[in-house]
Amino acid sequence: MRKSAIIAFLSLGMVSLFADICYEGMRSVIGSYMEFLGFSVIFTGLVGAAEFVGYLARVGSGLLATVLKSSKVYWGLIFVGYLTNFAVPALALVNRWDLIMLLILVERFGKGLRSPVRDVVLAEVTEGVGKGKGFGIHEFLDQLGAFAGPLFVAWALLSTNSYSYAYSMLAIPVLVSLVFLTLAFVSYPQIRSVNKAAVRGNVPRNLMLYMFASSLIFLGFIHWSIISYHFRASNALLDYQIALAYSIAMVVDAAVAIPIGVFYDKVGLKSLLPTPLAIMLLVIALTFSTPLTFIFTAILWGFAMSIYETVMRAALADLVEPSSRALAYSIFNVATGISWMLGSIVVAYLYSISWHLLLGFVFIAEGASLILLIQLIKSSGR
Repeated sequence: MRKSAIIAFLSLGMVSLFADICYEGMRSVIGSYMEFLGFSVIFTGLVGAAEFVGYLARVGSGLLATVLKSSKVYWGLIFVGYLTNFAVPALALVNRWDLIMLLILVERFGKGLRSPVRDVVLAEVTEGVGKGKGFGIHEFLDQLGAFAGPLFVAWALLSTNSYSYAYSMLAIPVLVSLVFLTLAFVSYPQIRSVNKAAVRGNVPRNLMLYMFASSLIFLGFIHWSIISYHFRASNALLDYQIALAYSIAMVVDAAVAIPIGVFYDKVGLKSLLPTPLAIMLLVIALTFSTPLTFIFTAILWGFAMSIYETVMRAALADLVEPSSRALAYSIFNVATGISWMLGSIVVAYLYSISWHLLLGFVFIAEGASLILLIQLIKSSGR
């Protein structure tokens, strides 16, 4: 790897670290915050649905980057995307559900703008070390921030019992993330992928299978906002303990990232098989409302999320040509985003009427994804 690529790679990792302190700190307690304000679980389910706005933004970002083919456009989208993280500390100023949702939508929109083009840059600067390992290292740094953010929020809640104070302090990591982003841009201003000719042709069958399987995984993957709502509604965990549970999930995510990335480089798509199984175990663990089973739930949630953030992103880069990656990432994320949005709404509804129906829904979605993954592995040979 060139020195400029190494600096950009590490800087982007630090950007994600500090950005995650901000928005993962928020996400760790957004469900319990809405329960604290007296809102229904249906409104909490809409937090998961808000992810859809971010995935729509990915389509626009991917199309814009693919059509304009400019390094300045890529970096511009990344910068604007990270600037929207200021919507998180702004939550300290509001207590109405519509304003809360608006700020969450702004933050998700920004994540959608930056994600496809940032992943293109990451795929490019990690070519010398292996995409699985490279994305694994990035995810490790990312999850250090995701671990620190909930811990910080837990400390703020424990010391002040104020959600507003906790959210306002999250402005600090946003500022630090922008400093590292500037360093990444200065060290790697020209992105080689934008100058490569696109390869025309039909969408590969394996790519379609991959997208369908991934979408089914997210259809049954319960959003953390609903899980944290359940934690508080069950009276098994206190507010700061809910944030700590999310920190546990992020520690697991970080710990799994590099090993699963290296594992992917060796065995390919077989490394995805544990994901639907972990989600099935997760929903079973939620059935038993005890602190111990809730910790087990957090561990499984972090494990499944780590495979998504590491293996699914690395595999997509291997399935498409460099010039098509921005668009492929955006389409892939929209497909999984729609599934997570629909799944969040269905799970929130089933949660309010029947836990057994919720279990059945998750098992059907994850079982179908497992079947498609096995078929994909047989088709691709890895």
